[in-house]
Amino acid sequence: MKEKKARFETEVIHTGYQEEQFHGSLVPPLYQSSTFTFANAEQGEKRFAGLEDGYIYSRLRNPTVKILEDRVAALEKGEAALAFSSGMAAVSAVLTNLTKSGDHILCSQGIYGCTFGLLQLLKGKYEITHGFSAMDSIETVEKGILPNTTVIYIETPINPTMKLVDLEMVAKVAKEKGIPVVVDNTFCSPFLQTPITKGCDIVIHSATKYICGHGDVIAGLVIGDKEWIRHVAFTTQKDMGGIISPFDAWLLLRGVKTLPVRMDRHSENASRIFTFLKQHPKIDTIYYPGDDKHPDYQIMLKQMRQPGGMISFSVKGTKETAQQFMNQLKLIKIAVSLGDAETLIQHPATMTHAVVPEEERRKMGIENSLLRLSAGLEAWEDIKEDLEQALDKI
Repeated sequence: MKEKKARFETEVIHTGYQEEQFHGSLVPPLYQSSTFTFANAEQGEKRFAGLEDGYIYSRLRNPTVKILEDRVAALEKGEAALAFSSGMAAVSAVLTNLTKSGDHILCSQGIYGCTFGLLQLLKGKYEITHGFSAMDSIETVEKGILPNTTVIYIETPINPTMKLVDLEMVAKVAKEKGIPVVVDNTFCSPFLQTPITKGCDIVIHSATKYICGHGDVIAGLVIGDKEWIRHVAFTTQKDMGGIISPFDAWLLLRGVKTLPVRMDRHSENASRIFTFLKQHPKIDTIYYPGDDKHPDYQIMLKQMRQPGGMISFSVKGTKETAQQFMNQLKLIKIAVSLGDAETLIQHPATMTHAVVPEEERRKMGIENSLLRLSAGLEAWEDIKEDLEQALDKI
């Protein structure tokens, strides 16, 4: 008889850890050790040759990190996962592993500023080119694919315009052409969206955000099939060295336990904030996947459990108007991260996407009056009142 699969809310707490293997400790132990001893020289030889399972050195594997990787792989419905020292370490490892000089990367119409910076670096140093596609139809995806395209890289929702990409549609085109699809799932977390179940191949997270949830860890995660993850672990990650510390992995294990509860609250607060903002006369445009007027609303219903905790909006006026508004906020913090308990706001054109040339930013839909808000866990009325008093002053 097939073993019953635990539900998500149970998996975030239990998957990947058996306390009986660790003296009955309810909480996974922290293995803050750089290296591991061998019983004898022959055991060391076997482990280095891959003939015996076990730990060698924490840059290669660590028991605390492995619990995190096993848990996140299960949450994302993947076979295996790798933890990294940052989200960009994860992105860098994936893109360098899947490309070589002369290859091409097809991206969604908008990506995180540092990912854009990495693409520019790959182009300048290694002649790995990239292009952007709206990915709003099979035709636009096919048109963006070149003979040397080896990766399709997607953000959905896109940072910060909140545009969605139909993952099943892109995956279908990619499968026919034998191109792996990589999805940055940071804005959703595995609680809201699991791209692998939609046919995509690799999932990336800046675990700094919703996976952690408390603003005290910088980390990244990559999820994929077992053989590919093993290959990345013993080549790209091992040799480039972007590994996570055991303590940060331990903190993420603590944070992820409350992911479903937090995501419900983030999403609820975002929905209420959206309702308030859309009625305010000083707000020009709002980008929120839960808006039934959003052009990708049907995609949200198809592939996301909830619209999520992120909202982008433009105030009526200029860059200076947007900055004036931000400077009047009292409860809401001006900061570039997201997914924390605190509500955060930032100005993409001068902050997260400042590295992107203005012409490219505008093509991505990032205007100078655009602001991105990450709904926190506070009482939504307090968030609303802070937004209201700041809007009154511009």
